[in-house]
Amino acid sequence: MVLEQPCWNFEQEPYTEGSDETDINLRAYFDRMPDEKMAAYNPSWSDEEIVAWDGNFRSDGNLMLICTERDVDVEEYRRVIGESIEYRNRVRGSV
Repeated sequence: MVLEQPCWNFEQEPYTEGSDETDINLRAYFDRMPDEKMAAYNPSWSDEEIVAWDGNFRSDGNLMLICTERDVDVEEYRRVIGESIEYRNRVRGSV
């Protein structure tokens, strides 16, 4: 199995606050999300719609991420996917 690196590098973008392992892993998660899927994201969706759309949330309502220090809930997911979309829109065409 060959792991293809995404063209995006949101994971390495500067953070406005300190970062931990979970922040880095969540950004890497969004770097690997296909552009077509991310373009379909709708910030006005309910929490339940986001959970269903992403398909990678656990039954406790947190995102399934490996090697993390803490859980990622829908609120944090919304914030960081919004930042990731802004990043892609800003660098699109130069990556």
